[in-house]
Amino acid sequence: MASWKTKKINGTLPHGRHRWSKTMAMNDYRTNTYPDIIDVSREETSSLLAKVLAITSLGFFITALGVATAPAWGTLPGIIIVFGLVFAITFTRKASPALALGLFLTLTYFMGWQIGPLIQHYIRNFGTGLVFNAATTTGCGMAVMGCVAYLFNINYRRIAGIGFAALLLLIIAGVASIFFHFLTPDTYSWLTLGVFTLLTVGDFARIRAGGDGRSAVSLSLSIYLDAINIFLAVLQLMGGRRRN
Repeated sequence: MASWKTKKINGTLPHGRHRWSKTMAMNDYRTNTYPDIIDVSREETSSLLAKVLAITSLGFFITALGVATAPAWGTLPGIIIVFGLVFAITFTRKASPALALGLFLTLTYFMGWQIGPLIQHYIRNFGTGLVFNAATTTGCGMAVMGCVAYLFNINYRRIAGIGFAALLLLIIAGVASIFFHFLTPDTYSWLTLGVFTLLTVGDFARIRAGGDGRSAVSLSLSIYLDAINIFLAVLQLMGGRRRN
């Protein structure tokens, strides 16, 4: 939905490539004058939420197709293309929403290339059940976080600011751990879950508050990247438990 830190296919390092994309998706949190907390009725934001969920769901379906068709060498091209498309969406989201939507759906396909070899590795070693359970857990978790954001009066800018700072620290720790090996994959995955749980609640709270002037595609990109990172962290934790 980090630094381009290498995730070894054998599972010895946590996957972190998507967090640069998340960083780009969050680059305008403090540049507007929209309200920080809920100031509109649920009815007024239900249409926006429905659009975001529809776009995101379609994106996940396309990602599944990308995973199924990903070549063994698809990770690096996927990273490059996804990174470029995040920039493209950032610059076109207001000028041409239709183009931004097309770019987002293209991004979701190549995200499948990026994560496909990793998922195929887990399937070969642990079976499809592990991937299905990780996806189901992620979906349930996202639903719970959405409910929390809609039920409570949350200052999404504060949450986003804290989450963004935590994300930067996570990126730095991940890069440092490549060289000094002070974080285990499971520890990094738990930290990832904590950071992206915070960011996800903030993103849903932003939608609940009216979207902060952002388009449905831009909001969908944030939710999508949140979910991808949570899914990869859950997959790592479940795979680690099976190995142990």
